[in-house]
Amino acid sequence: MIITLESGANVDELMQAVGRNLERHPGVTPRLYQFEGTAHRVSEIHLVGDTKQIPVEPLSALPGVRSVVRVSRKYRLIGRPPGSHEPAGFEYNGVRLDDQTLTVFAGLCAVDTREHVAAMFRALAQHGITTTRMGVYKPRTSPYDFQGLGRDCLPWLLELAGENGIRVIAMEVCDVRHVEEVRTAMERAGNPTGVLLQVGTRNAQNFELLKQLGQQRDFPVLFKRGMGITLEESLNACEYIASEGNPNIVFCLRGVKSHLSEPHRNMVDFALVPVVRRLTRLPVCVDPSHSVGNLHRGPDDLPDIFHVTGQGVIAGATMVLVEFHPNPAAARCDAHQALVLDQLPQLMRYVERVRAAYEDVRP
Repeated sequence: MIITLESGANVDELMQAVGRNLERHPGVTPRLYQFEGTAHRVSEIHLVGDTKQIPVEPLSALPGVRSVVRVSRKYRLIGRPPGSHEPAGFEYNGVRLDDQTLTVFAGLCAVDTREHVAAMFRALAQHGITTTRMGVYKPRTSPYDFQGLGRDCLPWLLELAGENGIRVIAMEVCDVRHVEEVRTAMERAGNPTGVLLQVGTRNAQNFELLKQLGQQRDFPVLFKRGMGITLEESLNACEYIASEGNPNIVFCLRGVKSHLSEPHRNMVDFALVPVVRRLTRLPVCVDPSHSVGNLHRGPDDLPDIFHVTGQGVIAGATMVLVEFHPNPAAARCDAHQALVLDQLPQLMRYVERVRAAYEDVRP
């Protein structure tokens, strides 16, 4: 059962009033959750336990209660109430990560040298882009492949981000130790930027990591759909994060494994963008680089990565996670799918026009 409160309601008094109503129902516990929407904060009291015998009317009559709903949806925290059109998302370090604002996270699949990072950040700054992706910790299929520079690169990576006005870095973490390393490096550097902790597809069902990411409040989380699990399983994984107390989650579609995906690296699943938006409160990101996995071009001379990006944006995605490199031949990870810096302004024009088309046709 979920009790939604009116904006401006006295949360503490309502929690006490709900508690008094529950005295006759042992085993049911009230929990307060607050969600930062794009327009205002939404406060909800969730009744956890067997609520079948709890009448709705006394709770609905409490001053400051907007609605009381018996929960039937699977995702009680990340789920969108039926018929709700409330904008989704949140603000972090001055950047709106929501379903109204188009944001491109362009950067390196794997941080390799200071010079390459500096060149990437200069290109972003030149085009007014304040968000990027930077792979510091890299889980790889083979133990002999490059695993990332790890914490050793964090001091100069964060320094360069601050110097170039980067506000948010999407950075994958594979273990709770990585979260602590990022937090320590940020504090030592004076918090020059923000970090969006990324759950990669290989950790989509690493439930202990998901719980730890939910228990910390310093960083929002970008969750990538598991490459070989269902959409429902991936959304339940996000529910793990939210249930531990961190509601600031972005859901990323990155393609799924299939023998039918050739000639792309993965089967593109961006048709699910409106489905995720309908089922959840989560803003949706797409990763065309890992979906396509190559730089092949169509007869129009546009890379497949551009077209796949357009599929996600025209379906309502508001974030794009895409790989670039100043010198792909020297990249230590996924060089075959990295766009070059000269293509950055072309991609930005492309996604802005596709988003404008989406805005033009929606009611």
